[in-house]
Amino acid sequence: MSNSTPSRRGQTALAALAGIIAAGVVLGVAELAGAFFRASATPVIAMGSTFIDFTPLWLKEFAIDTFGTNDKLALFVGMGVTITLLAAVLGIVAYRKWALGVAGVLLMGAIILACVLTRAGAGAADALPTVLGTAAGLLALRWLIARLHHAAVGSTAGSTGGGATDGTQRTGVAEPVGTRDDAAPAATAVRNPRSTSRRGFFAAAGLTAVVAAAAAGGGRLLATARNNGTAARANPQFPAPASPAPPLPAGVQSPVEGVTPFITPNGDFYRIDTALSVPQLNADTWELRVHGMVEEEFTLSFQDLLDADLIERYVTLTCVSNPVGGDLVGNAKWLGYPLRDVLARARPLEGADMVLSTSSDGFSASTPLPVLQDDRDAILAVAMNDEPLPVEHGYPVRMVVPGLYGYVSATKWVVDLEVTRFEDATAYWTDRGWSEKGPIKTMTRVEVPRSFASVPAGSVMIGGVAWAQHRGISEVEVSVDGGDWQPATLAAEASVDTWRQWSFEARLDSGSHTVRARATDPEDGVQTEERADTVPDGASGWQTVQFTVD
Repeated sequence: MSNSTPSRRGQTALAALAGIIAAGVVLGVAELAGAFFRASATPVIAMGSTFIDFTPLWLKEFAIDTFGTNDKLALFVGMGVTITLLAAVLGIVAYRKWALGVAGVLLMGAIILACVLTRAGAGAADALPTVLGTAAGLLALRWLIARLHHAAVGSTAGSTGGGATDGTQRTGVAEPVGTRDDAAPAATAVRNPRSTSRRGFFAAAGLTAVVAAAAAGGGRLLATARNNGTAARANPQFPAPASPAPPLPAGVQSPVEGVTPFITPNGDFYRIDTALSVPQLNADTWELRVHGMVEEEFTLSFQDLLDADLIERYVTLTCVSNPVGGDLVGNAKWLGYPLRDVLARARPLEGADMVLSTSSDGFSASTPLPVLQDDRDAILAVAMNDEPLPVEHGYPVRMVVPGLYGYVSATKWVVDLEVTRFEDATAYWTDRGWSEKGPIKTMTRVEVPRSFASVPAGSVMIGGVAWAQHRGISEVEVSVDGGDWQPATLAAEASVDTWRQWSFEARLDSGSHTVRARATDPEDGVQTEERADTVPDGASGWQTVQFTVD
């Protein structure tokens, strides 16, 4: 056998490579075609979103605990590995029995198509990127598998002393893996036994991979250009609020160096949601439908909100997945229209007790109706820290509701408000085992010193933040090395809807030390010591930080 003759193991590896490259063609062509459709029409986004929809609670919590706000990146990496393995298997199957390979590719295409068409707001046209990608992937796979069969037959023919050049002599020529009936490309290969080699396969594979990468990159660039164009067309000039945020009192920031800023910059604000691809909505065409158990159903445009009496408030938001001591909490200044005014116009019917808010990507949250009608400043927010909402934080409009975890209140990209009843409707996360109403628990976080930090001996500054939105923080206490609880110094309070910072000074000798903190709110009292997981209604317990004094 000549040096160019691939071994059976080598042929299998190359078949796997062919499958992987063909999968790249599927995704690349679909990405290119999907640039002219909604983001959820592309296979990766559709499959990832479907996976999130069916993620069990334990896996979701594991992802957030392990990867934090990088959980979506981890999902993409996992999907990439899975797709690569499946594509490799399909390549091997197609090489050995072409009909089975085709069936496998078509099955995968059907699964992707089901993921696309079951996304919120999907239409028949959204199927086109997947159909085009699957067809292109099949053609690429057939071409690459044919090259492999050509190489195998041609090399084998060459090893028998030259063989016939017209395909009529078969004596001593090994058939490709699989029968001629099952592998149509092999029949062509026999007619041209010397036309291709392993080098030819690699050339074909390289060219196909380049085409796939170019299609994917071009699709991404086109989608980005379209999204930037949408944002440029809708950059509103916000009117002065009818009710500005009260000036922040002096001393809202803890004097301890290293404590988080009182106002969280937009770029640092935590992001936890179910959207793999951030919805790109145009404020000029955005509408909010208000309906359900109301006397008056209506829709609001973005301009309707700008023309209304907007209010501006500082509000701290917290994710229910935030563990004890976690960072899934942030404080910002929000501009928006009061939801109580929206509901006053709608006039809910007797018996209604919940508002089901729905995002453009299908996410939904169930908010208790009385919370949106009381004196708290629950709003349809259009701006964050004096800027239009960043797209990843809900542009053009999102909900901000003090006192409730985000999964039941902070719907981004909101397009629908249905007044209903808890017994008649359920929301995205309550369908997955979380509690219905989600009031925020009193919590404090030690930020300085950090866990396992080393600090100089002598006077050690300890600091952090505490929150109990819409109840406020009345006291924070600190215990060092298991000693008595001692009051910390509270920073000034901006409002009961924001977090409150604190500081504590301790004189400590060299060695290992621990510090604990607990907060008190005027309604529910001292923060509970009882440890609880984030599921089903938020974590609880006292945070303990261990550090070393040099």
